[in-house]
Amino acid sequence: MRLVAQKKESVEEEFSKEQLVVNYIKSMLALEQAMEPFKEQKKELRSEYIEQECLTKNEIWSAVKTYRIYEKRADRDQLNDMFEAVEKQFGVKNEF
Repeated sequence: MRLVAQKKESVEEEFSKEQLVVNYIKSMLALEQAMEPFKEQKKELRSEYIEQECLTKNEIWSAVKTYRIYEKRADRDQLNDMFEAVEKQFGVKNEF
């Protein structure tokens, strides 16, 4: 009887886990759909800055990457050390 009860709990737990996964995916998709207009605005903003020659693609790329690193509070010295190690291994790149 104990084995039957454990199996029943396992089936219920699995169903519950499946429902949680389905609910998570549905919620994630709803959020992604809601975010879509903002993604378009971000693309338009980037295009406007490039078209008006305010910033180049590389300047925008560098600014965004720098901001993302800043947000994560990355250690600048460690980042520079890693950058130098990559350059030493693969050589200095002059172009993006």
